[in-house]
Amino acid sequence: MIKFKLNGTIVNYNSDPNQSLLNFLRDDKRITSVKDGCSGQASCGACMVEIDGKPRLSCVTRMKALGGREIITTEGIPKSVLDIIAKAFIEKGAVQCGFCSPGLIIRTKTLFAENPNPTRDEIAKAIKKNLCRCTGYIKIVDAIEFALQKLKAGETIETTAHTAKIGTRQPKYLAYQLAIGKQVFVNDIFLDDMLHAALKFSDHPRARIKDIHIGEAARVEGVIRIFTADDIPGNPGTGLIFKDWPLMIGKGKLTHYIGDVVAGVVATDRETARKAAKLIKVDYEIKEPVTHPTLALAPGSQEVHPGQSNLLENCVIHRGEPEIKFTKSNHFAEGRFETQRIEHGFLEVESAVCLPEDNGLRLYSQGQGVYVDRAQIASLLNLPEEKIKITQVATGGGFGGKEDLTVQGHASLYSWHLKKPVKLTLSREESIRMHPKRHPILMNMKLACNKEGKLTTLILDAVGDTGAYASVGNKVMERVAGHATGAYYIPNVSIVSKTVYTNNIPSGAMRGFGANQVTFAIETLIDELCEKGNFDRWEFRYNNALKKGRATATGQILGDGVGVRETLIAVKDEFYKAKYAGLGCGMKNTGVGNGMPDDSYVSIKFQNNGRALLSHGWSEMGQGVHTMALQVFCQETGFDPDLVDVKVETPENLKTGMTTSSRATALVGNAIIDACKAIKKDLKKVTFNELKGRKYFGKYICDWTTKPGTENDKVITHYAYGYATQLVILDNEGKISKVVAAHDIGKNLNPTLFEGQIHGAVHMGLGYALTENLPMKNGFLISDKLRDCGILRAHEMPDVVVKAVEVKDPVGPYGAKGIGEIGLVPTAAAVANAFYQYDKTRRYTLPLKPVK
Repeated sequence: MIKFKLNGTIVNYNSDPNQSLLNFLRDDKRITSVKDGCSGQASCGACMVEIDGKPRLSCVTRMKALGGREIITTEGIPKSVLDIIAKAFIEKGAVQCGFCSPGLIIRTKTLFAENPNPTRDEIAKAIKKNLCRCTGYIKIVDAIEFALQKLKAGETIETTAHTAKIGTRQPKYLAYQLAIGKQVFVNDIFLDDMLHAALKFSDHPRARIKDIHIGEAARVEGVIRIFTADDIPGNPGTGLIFKDWPLMIGKGKLTHYIGDVVAGVVATDRETARKAAKLIKVDYEIKEPVTHPTLALAPGSQEVHPGQSNLLENCVIHRGEPEIKFTKSNHFAEGRFETQRIEHGFLEVESAVCLPEDNGLRLYSQGQGVYVDRAQIASLLNLPEEKIKITQVATGGGFGGKEDLTVQGHASLYSWHLKKPVKLTLSREESIRMHPKRHPILMNMKLACNKEGKLTTLILDAVGDTGAYASVGNKVMERVAGHATGAYYIPNVSIVSKTVYTNNIPSGAMRGFGANQVTFAIETLIDELCEKGNFDRWEFRYNNALKKGRATATGQILGDGVGVRETLIAVKDEFYKAKYAGLGCGMKNTGVGNGMPDDSYVSIKFQNNGRALLSHGWSEMGQGVHTMALQVFCQETGFDPDLVDVKVETPENLKTGMTTSSRATALVGNAIIDACKAIKKDLKKVTFNELKGRKYFGKYICDWTTKPGTENDKVITHYAYGYATQLVILDNEGKISKVVAAHDIGKNLNPTLFEGQIHGAVHMGLGYALTENLPMKNGFLISDKLRDCGILRAHEMPDVVVKAVEVKDPVGPYGAKGIGEIGLVPTAAAVANAFYQYDKTRRYTLPLKPVK
């Protein structure tokens, strides 16, 4: 018997002494404020609890060590203390996806006991065990500093009044619930009679499956059923563009990467399902994997998908006379650039819960597109789409990594067959193994200018490793081509961008979507040109920057709303004052474009209880789309924001695509404005109280972009772009001391959320530049541990100064532009250029080598 106190209550524990405290709290006590983000690797801090006044990681604390101890979770913090800390986090904008927040609140409480008056550096070091992928930690440090001041003074915190007025600092929607751990994520859902699933992954990146032996696994007590590809009643293929990604690989079929699923086990509990999955034996005919994209294109290479070329797509852009103009230019720069594969690192691993409902299924999902998921699941099960109802649950980060179908398809298949609720949650190692990553890209680039410093020509040959399946890899490489000229006008271009299959982990959507990689290349060469031609680096960029009437790489002539020069002006003074400074400019499309429709639909229902229900189809992953939607609705109508609920689920049939391409701000914002036209018309005749029971619909459709290959004078590749300049400043030791990020946001709808997005993006961009990497060898991961991904910790972040530049966009609501991705597009380039100013060494490979 192990006796201890939990949140003030005596607990007598007489079960497995080696069980983790995390599993006990979540599974036995249903205390779900304590999160599992790393599967016992002690890497994320989301599971942090207080034990005898000290912060401890519950994932590596065994029950046998708890005798006589006192354990506190956020549920056990005195209400007055919890309220101060939580409100500090809300007021300072420290809550984005919220998955890490309860652990950080625990750390704040324990830090107050250790050191009630810490410096900012001491706060950052105190939270180095707490990983956050959203915020960049800066607002977290702000919040902890603020909370400790109030706790020390014995003062309460009154949060900013929630007016929802556009352009003002507003709290994030449901921020309090997120902060204290009351907001439910998928893995926090527990249902009666719920079964648990686990997956058996391929042991080899490329092998033909000769046989699957499930007998030993099936005999494990508690196993309900083992599924294979033979159990899929519909089309086994999934995929966002091409259905080339089988849900499971069947007998006689070829595996394509180590994340392929061979079988699924459903059991009465998670541990039994995982135990049985390990007992499934597979006979393979092992084949040599294709792992390098250039070798995959070589004559005689094995085809990753037999009968299909390894070249998924070859995107070509040719304007002007690049070969002739290049040779006639005065200054030249060229380089061979290589960027790495990296992991998204969202704190919440993939999880899905599915249950039978109304002769169909109800799925609780944290994916990035419920309607796209619905279509794929319906195809798998050979069911009408309306039989699949999906509710979007709070999502603990995404960054593009939750676009592709993973656990949702499996949970749905198993629940459909068994007519029982089924939960499937990946471990962190499985998550890293399964979902797509950022593309590793090889780029040979040439850049030229005339003697006056005007850019004349760009020539690019890019090869992207898209891995085993298409995902959206060809679209990423199209963005590489479309953003090859960066934030500049270059009249002559020759661009070839190849998307190549290999047997590596698939590459797909990740924040920046190809623009990051190619911006690193062109910005490096711009600095080289400036050195060769003795041009001022700031002036060169300003003179060549895009503006109204100038063309992008694709030939799109830009109209109003181009703010590159304004972002350069915003950093000018600090650039010239700094001893060692690197500049990077960037642009990033908003919207899918390329001839594909960008559309959005919303409904607003005034309910009998006096509240309004705002429904749309976009996923809230921490970026603030729900908050923005609420603000637009209340700005348009004057409705009380505290009486608005925001919901995303497919029965509303507000069909949209993926939450991607920084497009939600424009699309859902404009759709809400459209719906509010009718509401405002009715409000001229009646009051809000008399609108009870009425439902309004709005839509916004962009269908005027053009497909690749359209004649140059008619090209509209995207409906809008975002623009940025970032300045990286080094100290005398060559360390990054400050990043100044100036971003053209069009209209700053919510300064707190805007700053948080840029802080988080800069954090991700610095990691991309300096430390992050997910290397593979022969189709296998070198490491599948979160701690080895290289994500920066709080004490490793420099000061980040965010500057909002407002050059209104003609499409976005109130002139606003989406900024989720542009925030890290120029970062790596600015770091590389700063390093050169310090040690005069050019760097052409990411992650960058440290300064000498």
